[in-house]
Amino acid sequence: MSFFQNPLFYAVLMLAAGLGIPVMAALNSGLGARLNNPALATVILFVVGSVVAASYLFISGSAIKVWPQQSIPTYFFLGGFFVVFYILSITWVIPKFGVANAIAFVLLGQLISMATIDHFGLLGAPQYVISYQRLLGLVLIIAGVFLAVKRT
Repeated sequence: MSFFQNPLFYAVLMLAAGLGIPVMAALNSGLGARLNNPALATVILFVVGSVVAASYLFISGSAIKVWPQQSIPTYFFLGGFFVVFYILSITWVIPKFGVANAIAFVLLGQLISMATIDHFGLLGAPQYVISYQRLLGLVLIIAGVFLAVKRT
């Protein structure tokens, strides 16, 4: 097994991604507040993100040369809708609600969504039925989210 196939690598990579989400949210909400326009800040974020993603696509040599021969269900292209909804809402809400409060409720939504997707194997994801141990873990995390939220 190579380093890049090691579950520990995946865990550390996702931890880094998780650490970046509140930073990105705080930066973009600050930009939106300074521009007095959360939608413009969101567009700027996506332009910068698109340049970075396109650069990686070409530098890594994984640019699509031929469109896939297989049919791709239309709903697989809706991820962009969800990321735009997330970025617009977090950019608008954080100045009014705080980074910790906003991200805590994002985490709560992620927990509910991930448990549902895993339990039923939705959207092509592997199915992992919720065990009592996993359910207890989710309940404890949800309780932690509510304990961590600053009451406003």
